[in-house]
Amino acid sequence: MHPVKESLHDARLKASSLLEEFKKFALKGSVVDLAIGVIIGAAFGAIVKSLVDDVIMPVIGLILPGEKGYEGWAWHVGRTVIPFGKFLGAVVNFLIVALVLYFFIVKFLGWIMKSQKEEAAAPPPPTRDQELLTEIRDLLRPKAAEQPASGP
Repeated sequence: MHPVKESLHDARLKASSLLEEFKKFALKGSVVDLAIGVIIGAAFGAIVKSLVDDVIMPVIGLILPGEKGYEGWAWHVGRTVIPFGKFLGAVVNFLIVALVLYFFIVKFLGWIMKSQKEEAAAPPPPTRDQELLTEIRDLLRPKAAEQPASGP
């Protein structure tokens, strides 16, 4: 075979092999699960952001009124304006996400893992041989109790 054609053939084989390896990696369950988790997490973050921006912070704004709601909250130090309202909204957003993650990851998944460990710790059911030996032992036990003990 011509050297240039041979090197092109080798390059195609390597590229094909690389593509196959990538397919195996990308279609593994853990990678797909991770991708789904990221998408769901982003959607959950949008829901929490809406909850904070559209429900919680306006209620706080009613309690502590200010210009433009909480977004208008600012400290005035001389000529400098330090807006802290949006930061406060981001902090509330973070606290809600952290609280939900704590309950879901630490409490709920911890409970699931604990129950799985308890199931794994349970002894397996006896085999057929063990069941038969148990039956034989139980049948022989009354006979052994009836016989007088012979001593030396």
